[in-house]
Amino acid sequence: MGKSITDKEQQVTYLKERLNIFLEVLDSIEPETTKLEDIDRLISMMDDLEDKMEQFKNSPK
Repeated sequence: MGKSITDKEQQVTYLKERLNIFLEVLDSIEPETTKLEDIDRLISMMDDLEDKMEQFKNSPK
């Protein structure tokens, strides 16, 4: 496992990178051929991002 991110700047950088990955995946999806599993994976990615954001928000400064 990786080292915990406690520095606020690193936390923001991490979230930006994860959001960029999500946007790349979203951009690559073809609406005509998208399966339910693909949409579920996108929702899961957003849930993970939200969880991480809450974790960072509640971490000591």
